[in-house]
Amino acid sequence: MNDGPDITVEVENLLRAEAPQVLGALVRRFGRFDTAEDAVQEALLAASRAWPAEGVPQDPRGWLIRIGYRRMVDLLRSDRARRRREWDAATADLAMGESDRRAAPVRETDDGLTLLMLCCHPVLSHASQVALTLRAVGGLTTAEIAHAHGTAETTMGTRISRAKQRLARAGARFTPPTAADRQSRMAAVMRVLYLIFNEGYTASTGDELARVDLTAEAIRLTRTLAGTVPDDAEVTGLLALMLLTESRRAARTGAAGELLPLDEQDRSRWNGDLVREGTGLIDGVWNRREVGPYQLQAAIAALHAAAEAPEGTDWPQIAMLYLWLERLTPTAPVRLSRVVAVARAFGPTRGLSLLDDLNRRHALDRNPLTRQRERAVRAHLTRMTGDTAAANALYREAAELTGNRVERRYLLDQVDPSARDRP
Repeated sequence: MNDGPDITVEVENLLRAEAPQVLGALVRRFGRFDTAEDAVQEALLAASRAWPAEGVPQDPRGWLIRIGYRRMVDLLRSDRARRRREWDAATADLAMGESDRRAAPVRETDDGLTLLMLCCHPVLSHASQVALTLRAVGGLTTAEIAHAHGTAETTMGTRISRAKQRLARAGARFTPPTAADRQSRMAAVMRVLYLIFNEGYTASTGDELARVDLTAEAIRLTRTLAGTVPDDAEVTGLLALMLLTESRRAARTGAAGELLPLDEQDRSRWNGDLVREGTGLIDGVWNRREVGPYQLQAAIAALHAAAEAPEGTDWPQIAMLYLWLERLTPTAPVRLSRVVAVARAFGPTRGLSLLDDLNRRHALDRNPLTRQRERAVRAHLTRMTGDTAAANALYREAAELTGNRVERRYLLDQVDPSARDRP
């Protein structure tokens, strides 16, 4: 690594990449998540001070693990002095004293994947899984995670602390999943990574449409996951979906920061490298025997990317893929997306008819995941049928239901100009 002006940024990126591996090594050896994270943070701090001045060591992970082990021993010895936990201290002494048990670089596939699965343990709520993953695996500070979720740092700190305590009470261990629960645990990891990406792509609150730090972190973690399980087509599909979706980020807003829907985006601003990589990934796994929901969503995103102009989009094919996706994952967001695809393929009247039917059977208009977007979709389709007055009221309802100011401004801008000043 060079000694140029970018050394601090390079060190920061390297530390973020190595942190989960170092944490995994310590948790695997000592079994104390809280204490291990404290030790890792001190090792990272030591590196951030030493490496820019002295240069990055030849084996940065080994350097961090050695420092972390030493700090871990100190912490456990202090814990013994306060609470007389001889067993913890003896374990720490043994781990440091026997040459065959000293810290050594471990395979990234083992500790990276196992740590992700520990953070996504089924005893934790989805919110806690996301927060703990960002903290322990992503290396984000508690303040950064709190900002991303529009909450106070103290509140987020309490959530993360309780998540760790719950893992301890549940007896969760830093061990690879068994064959019996591997599929469900992997599904939990993918769900958490996708939740992180979605929160970054359209922030639920705040003045910015997107949180690039979260989308970048979700993609980085998913790349790591895909590297550990290269034969898992669904993980590959998830990575392809993120890349294809992220490729459109620069074109989602106009010069004044206003939201631009897909049909109004300048497609020359889509990131061609991400489009090619994402399309190549989904093409490479599409012909395998089983197709999962992330692969289907990636295939839909690839169809959008393949169209040089909005009118060239294969909406009938997209509607078919959404029907397939709904059968695999019958969730409210998927059903609402199918409404949009059907309306684009076969007209707004048919889309509204499908939306009415889905509301009767599945209450999309009352589901917290779709309540706001259902109003926005209905408003758009209603306007397409020529009922401007009803569409105006629906756009106002949708705007009141979003906490994102960019999205709110876009929805209010859709109200007919002659009716904007009216209640």
